[in-house]
Amino acid sequence: MSEVIAGIRVPDTLIAREATAYVREQVTSLLFDHSVRVFLFGSLHARARGLEADPELLYAAALFHDAGLFVPPSDTPQRFEIDGADMAHEFLMHHGASSTAAETVWNAIALHTTPAIPVRMGPEIAATNLGVLTDAVGVGLSELDHAAVADIVAAYPRGDFKNDFLVAFHEGLRHRPDTTYGTVNSDIFEYFDPGFRSGSLVDRVMSSPWES
Repeated sequence: MSEVIAGIRVPDTLIAREATAYVREQVTSLLFDHSVRVFLFGSLHARARGLEADPELLYAAALFHDAGLFVPPSDTPQRFEIDGADMAHEFLMHHGASSTAAETVWNAIALHTTPAIPVRMGPEIAATNLGVLTDAVGVGLSELDHAAVADIVAAYPRGDFKNDFLVAFHEGLRHRPDTTYGTVNSDIFEYFDPGFRSGSLVDRVMSSPWES
């Protein structure tokens, strides 16, 4: 029987069960619990907005959204969001999901840290982003029922999430700082490494091979 938390039924399909087992092996309990909370908060936001998100796809996107911080990076350095998105896409295709479903999850994960755009896209993509924003930085938290939030946090406690999450984030990015250019991820390096300076568009324009 599937788990029900805050009125949200956690998917219990074969893909959901396999994804749960697989991701548990890849990430820490901190990130796993965060990922399930992202699914639950995202589901609450989707319900409130009338978004008909597919629960299985939203669950898969939430579970894998930070997996790129822990899996070995691709041979070509790329954003951790893309590593996680590629990992989820491969997993879903291997487990018989449609290419459309796998692409939806890929987009939800690849865009989950991108401001403003995901909420204008499909329901699973929007709900993933909304869930991330609520659990990571508290955006939209006041819009949710207090009892539902309490149920979610009781089932998947936050612990010292603020500090532990930032440390985990930095650990997952520290070997590929250049991939943070143009993203919120550069904030992590600026916090932990005061001497870090992210590349800028101004630098790229001024150092381009054009004469003017």
